[in-house]
Amino acid sequence: MHLSDRVALVTGAGSGIGKACALKLAAEGARVIAHAHKVEETQATVAAINQGGGSAFGITADLRDDKGLKKAIDSGIQTFGALDTVVANAGINGVWAPIDELLPDEWDNTVNTNLRGTYLTLHYTVPYLKRAGRGSIVIISSINGTRVFSHGGASAYSTTKGGLLALGQMIALELAKHKIRVNVVCPGKIESKIDENTRARSSAEASEPAQYPQGKIPLTNGQAGTGDDIAEMVAFLVSDRARYITGTPVWIDGGQSLLVG
Repeated sequence: MHLSDRVALVTGAGSGIGKACALKLAAEGARVIAHAHKVEETQATVAAINQGGGSAFGITADLRDDKGLKKAIDSGIQTFGALDTVVANAGINGVWAPIDELLPDEWDNTVNTNLRGTYLTLHYTVPYLKRAGRGSIVIISSINGTRVFSHGGASAYSTTKGGLLALGQMIALELAKHKIRVNVVCPGKIESKIDENTRARSSAEASEPAQYPQGKIPLTNGQAGTGDDIAEMVAFLVSDRARYITGTPVWIDGGQSLLVG
């Protein structure tokens, strides 16, 4: 129970990586504010945590709605009376298409959800971490836009994920004097529902053919990782075991990005 004195906000906790992180942090003793975009997903995650003997409060908000997101975050923090841990995970794949076919509103939707949504999450939570006199933030990025640039049509998505790495390293230095650590996790292929909000259009036209060795993910011979693989690292990074680690990207991909950068 390494996190028994912590209150953690996890965004995008309704499924996939976010849900795995919320469950793991709760299992380690943290009280969890679980955010999702849909009420039913929020409720399911909170129920799973409570059934496992943990403590959780659910909030539902659209990351693109600054006022709605602030209200939801504030309600969660008021419920537990504190906040010292933030896992900024929520995001979408959006539309993958050649740059000349990708429409401005499609670009904006991906950027506003992934990059602006993470900014808003941090904008509204960092004041609480400063008041607590300590804190840990983990931003979930991706191998795309940080090591891998070969997925055709993923310009908007990869731009946001590369931006999240830069954001994490910038604020790691900015917040160090406040004893707030910031690290960035970059998953590779993970079993999740994120493909449900992906729309590919003419993405093959934007791709450059690449030849891969047998098994695209060397460590697992092509098998995708799971949300639990990411959650284990997140639980470590937000704990005191990682007390001297900040501004650090961690690629969790079974070696995938070493092949396809």
